[in-house]
Amino acid sequence: MCGIAGIIGNVPFRKLDAMLLSQQHRGPDATGKYMDGNFAALGHNRLAIIDLSEQANQPFLDPSGRYALVFNGEIYNYIELKASLQNQYTFVTESDTEVLLAAFIIYGKDCLHKFNGMFSFAIWDKEQKKLFAARDRFGVKPFFYSQKDNSFYFASEIKALHAAGVQKKPNKKVWASYFAYGSYGYPDETFWQDVIQLPGGHLLEYDNQILQIKKWYSFEDEVAQQPKNLTYGQAKEHYLMLLKDSIRLRFRSDVPVGFNISGGLDSSVLLAMVNSQDDNNCSVSAYTFYTNNSDYDELPWVETMINKTHNPLTKVLLQADEVPVLTQKMEWQQDEPYGGIPTLAYAKIFEQARKDNVLVLLDGQGMDEQWAGYDYYTKENDATIQGVENSPYKTNMLSDSFLAKAEKPVYSTPFDDAVLNKQYRDLFYTKIPRALRFNDRISMAYSTELREPFLDYRLVEFAFSLPLDFKIKKGVTKYMLREIASDYLADDLIFTPKRPLQTPQREWLAEDLKVWVKESFNNIENSGFQEWFKKEELQRELQHFLNGNIQSSFHIWQCISLNELIDRVVKS
Repeated sequence: MCGIAGIIGNVPFRKLDAMLLSQQHRGPDATGKYMDGNFAALGHNRLAIIDLSEQANQPFLDPSGRYALVFNGEIYNYIELKASLQNQYTFVTESDTEVLLAAFIIYGKDCLHKFNGMFSFAIWDKEQKKLFAARDRFGVKPFFYSQKDNSFYFASEIKALHAAGVQKKPNKKVWASYFAYGSYGYPDETFWQDVIQLPGGHLLEYDNQILQIKKWYSFEDEVAQQPKNLTYGQAKEHYLMLLKDSIRLRFRSDVPVGFNISGGLDSSVLLAMVNSQDDNNCSVSAYTFYTNNSDYDELPWVETMINKTHNPLTKVLLQADEVPVLTQKMEWQQDEPYGGIPTLAYAKIFEQARKDNVLVLLDGQGMDEQWAGYDYYTKENDATIQGVENSPYKTNMLSDSFLAKAEKPVYSTPFDDAVLNKQYRDLFYTKIPRALRFNDRISMAYSTELREPFLDYRLVEFAFSLPLDFKIKKGVTKYMLREIASDYLADDLIFTPKRPLQTPQREWLAEDLKVWVKESFNNIENSGFQEWFKKEELQRELQHFLNGNIQSSFHIWQCISLNELIDRVVKS
């Protein structure tokens, strides 16, 4: 897990130093650079997880010196892949980095289909003077780029591109769509003008100032090729086999591994699977957060689970008075708006894990999207937010000129089935892309690695392809998954209703933090961004919220996010 950066073109390569410094938190163990004359400069911030030796530092060169690689992520099946390449490549390290480069040298861009992992990487071909880059199937690891002054810049974080001189100018269309529809942009968009992200499952080639983007992973095709006409029992057995293997692969590490846990089914399954694989795994550390509010905290369910497995449990407390400082820190780290106070609570887990020297954490992201676990999947609406009855988007606050820039997102519908299309939307456009971005920045802020075993592409493709009555039965969601879990867990854990991971955000913003919230709104009204809003409506919504109408706090959080952006632009 690391940070990558690079500049292709005849520019002052000292800018690379500024890029690497801005994202040093992603890799505090080593910083490396590679220069190819006036053609290219690649940089790397290393967080050492597999093969801790200096030989595995990056940029990593092949024996001939033709190729230079910078890589962020993990190739979980690197041991098996390395065995298959032994007769074609002479390895000098025990790293997955070298396996990735060897696979590229031998298979070319087809190597991507052989990787089971999360990855974002770039390879410079010194002989042909061209760049090849790619991002993993679901976009777990980030890749941002910009073209400026006939040069190409790329990095793991947006702030690194800004450090290289890319202007800090908000993308008004994305911001307007965020306020009007809750959209965080399409897969190639960011909240910053001239900063683009490579979508998950895509590759990039840059040659002689010509940029080409291609899709290398077709989820639809892979789903179509899944086994057909399986009985319920056969499907259950096959999924369990894949699930166990996914977790086994993600325990490969040369540093301590722990996991995050909440009181829900997905965390329960993760806990059960971790402990079923190895008797020694009962000593693996578990982490959870709480807020001392019984209406939201999941500690009773978490402690019930842990009492059965006896894993060491670290409970991390988030309090209201911590929120303003943490918000400012996380907004800087995220570079773009994020989910709210639950993100801050989650961040405290990684901060504590780092202090405990637990550098790798697993979590349960991805089950709901592959198993149709949200209640709206079978309802005739286009809802994308769990548990929200009234619209959280307050377009009446927006000026007519700003609202006109908003674009209601229209998502691809490649399947004939409405539920599958909703699952597809959440996997590639809404829930998963947002969660992965939030979580990558959270873990990297504290120089830790987050792994998502439930997003193993084999699991997602297979579960997605199964009949709906395998997923939802008699109104019970994630039915097959619950049956799998029943072999390991008690019924009171298996059949608990779906609960969104929450904090007292609404109450805190309306009561404990109302002075801070008012300051954020006042700052907007006295900034260059005031033209985005109707001042009277902005204040009316704020007072409405502070007076007790707190069914939703999302529009309040949107304004807080904008306030933090204002500070970044003004101070730059």
